[in-house]
Amino acid sequence: MAAAPTPSTYSAVTLTVNGEQYTLPVDHRTTLLDALREHLDLTGTKKGCDQGQCGACTVLLDGRRAVSCLQLAVAAEGRSITTVEGLADGDQLHPVQQAFLDLDGYQCGYCTPGQICSAIAVIEEHAAGWPSAATADVRPEAGPSPLTADEIRERMSGNLCRCGAYVSIVEAVARAAEEQAAHTRADTGEATARTQTDKVKEAAA
Repeated sequence: MAAAPTPSTYSAVTLTVNGEQYTLPVDHRTTLLDALREHLDLTGTKKGCDQGQCGACTVLLDGRRAVSCLQLAVAAEGRSITTVEGLADGDQLHPVQQAFLDLDGYQCGYCTPGQICSAIAVIEEHAAGWPSAATADVRPEAGPSPLTADEIRERMSGNLCRCGAYVSIVEAVARAAEEQAAHTRADTGEATARTQTDKVKEAAA
């Protein structure tokens, strides 16, 4: 009797990383972290503890932060993956990257890519009204709480900095959040002004 064929432990997976699609054969046990670093040469995402505890490997999956060392590459197929290499727009840094640079939110820099990816998600989560363990009033009708230093520390607590640059990291996140909020207010004001202008034109027609 012929032996039953041994199932392959490899699959071809298509990953969408920083807006580009890549198809590569990976062992089913390959983590997203190893796929990014070893197969796609995207070494900005760092390998720290490899146990999901330090946050150095944080990337964005569909806009939400995830530790890539605990995510299988095959499970990331069909999702949008953003690494630190995909944040800048050409020579224009992402506002969070610029804030980290301006305020020295790093020392050795090893944890910085994960810190930045996490910070981007933190700002989005806060703007969407997601509470944290530091949020005093978690009722939906209360709206977003102020993004205080305590809020930032709590929300960023999954990202460790062995150099201890936490003070500057908190300042960088706060500045980037305020700039994004100001930008949103400006966009809202422009949209309101356009709507009012359209109404005046309609009334005058």
